[in-house]
Amino acid sequence: MKATPKTYGKLMLDHAKDRWVISETPPFVNLELKHIFQGIEKTQTAGFSIDTSLHMSNRLAWFMNLYPLEMSIADLRVLNKKKKDFRDKLMSVERIFMPTFKALEYPGLKDDCELWDYQAQFVEMFRLCNRMLLADDYGLGKTNQAIGAMLLPGMLPAAVVVEAHLPDQWKERIEEFSNLRAHIIRTTTPYELPEADVYIFSYSKLAGWSDVAAGVERNEDWSIKAKHQGPFKFVVYDEPQNLRTGETSAKGAAARIFTKNAEAILGLSATPVMNYGIEIWRVMSFIAPGVLGTIEEFEREWCVGDSQSRRVKDPDALGTYLRERQVLLRRTEDEINRSMPKPNVLPVSIPYDHDEARKNDELSVQLAIRMLTSTNFVEKGAAARDLDIRERLRTGIAKARGVAAYTKILLDAGIPVLLAGWHRAVYEIWLEELRAYKPAMYTGSETKAEKKRNAQSFINGDTDLLIISNRSGAGLDGLQYRCRDVVHGELDWSPGVLGQLRARLRRYGQDEVVNAHYMLCNGGSDPVMVDVLGVKASQAHGLLNPYMQPVATSSDGQRMRLLAQTVLDRNGIDITQYEPMKEAA
Repeated sequence: MKATPKTYGKLMLDHAKDRWVISETPPFVNLELKHIFQGIEKTQTAGFSIDTSLHMSNRLAWFMNLYPLEMSIADLRVLNKKKKDFRDKLMSVERIFMPTFKALEYPGLKDDCELWDYQAQFVEMFRLCNRMLLADDYGLGKTNQAIGAMLLPGMLPAAVVVEAHLPDQWKERIEEFSNLRAHIIRTTTPYELPEADVYIFSYSKLAGWSDVAAGVERNEDWSIKAKHQGPFKFVVYDEPQNLRTGETSAKGAAARIFTKNAEAILGLSATPVMNYGIEIWRVMSFIAPGVLGTIEEFEREWCVGDSQSRRVKDPDALGTYLRERQVLLRRTEDEINRSMPKPNVLPVSIPYDHDEARKNDELSVQLAIRMLTSTNFVEKGAAARDLDIRERLRTGIAKARGVAAYTKILLDAGIPVLLAGWHRAVYEIWLEELRAYKPAMYTGSETKAEKKRNAQSFINGDTDLLIISNRSGAGLDGLQYRCRDVVHGELDWSPGVLGQLRARLRRYGQDEVVNAHYMLCNGGSDPVMVDVLGVKASQAHGLLNPYMQPVATSSDGQRMRLLAQTVLDRNGIDITQYEPMKEAA
């Protein structure tokens, strides 16, 4: 008589919730389950639930080799099929990246256009995976790869979501590279869509089109009249770090609806993490929902730090995990043998105008004291934000004329300059000091048409100076044909922002080494920001380039405390003399 195999519990497929449910397992098996399946609560003792994705189903099948579970024949067939599908998909993706791979022809490309081999490799991977973040280095043609993905069967109509200054650039690129018809969404209020293959939205207009994306028709009283299949089969998020605040913003809530109603999702960004690694969960929740579990699971398993600076404790491991899940692909210049000269980074010491800086120091002192002594969370946070704003503005103004003087040296030598800042008050000083050079502006104050005209004026050589906002650089193309010097007149807390500005110049079409001039002073917020930027950069580098770069050992969890302390130190104030400000009852 054949012995019945020993089992250690039961496994069933919950079809309604699309989850595997494990029950009746002994305590020692529970410990193993919690160790291998990180999404399981550590305090949970029974009724474990695991998603049915190919990756998790394959892991579950492996686990059952160690601890067999009782299950129905029908559920076993489903599990075995998912295990086979996972392994087939893994092997198919591996074959794409073999040296013998040759780029395919994609009907729909213009006759004189083609995808390079590494670009076609991505398109073929996306054919298999269909929910991915493409994080290739700057200038490696992410836009062209997205267009290639649009030409795969079943991807049209597609929606492309871009920053406010880029719809025209995307439309031009789509129509010069392919035979696809593109339409730019012009208003937040929905209208009848014209015939097109690709509809281009700016993030700011996304919210008004939620019902269209969901296929919802409403009556005049806003009740639902009818619901159909949403029109967009494929959604591309260009620079998806714009969604890093999640659904707390209108664009985030709308993007969630676009994601839910699409069959394929693609994110394009060389800098998906602008600050701390925690942002990758929010970004990936729009691209491959569930791949990192719930936010609570992600924070518990991957993160350290307080709520103000939650960061990934092992960015290298997380980057490797996302690659293994086949939701992240990143290639560097060196990997694809299209390397350009590394940028020449030039830290420049700029005088700090203490008299200018002291004019508004009294309020900064009050904010610093409140931030360091208050026990009221809301009041403490508000004081920290206000202090950050004031100190950065104060620093920008205190070094503005020094930055302008340095920029004059470059301009007088006949060198075109991209001058980057953030505050309008700083721009005004630069405009006054550099008026003779007829500067053009590309900041948050100009209309889309004015930005386009000013950028073109710089590219054409009508002016040698383009003043640009730190956060206006994403996706802007053409500057590399005119300029190789960017002057960082004001810093940004995010290293990704500064990297994007360099990338506007260090792209294909640039024949010379790019110079990044960092204007640094020994007062205000600069010393703290320089230190913090290194920590944040380590988060992004680990996620995107696991185990390829040294890990920073410093922590920026105390960044605002350090900034507050510098304010008090320069005013000779001892914080220990102040009693804690108790939270009001």
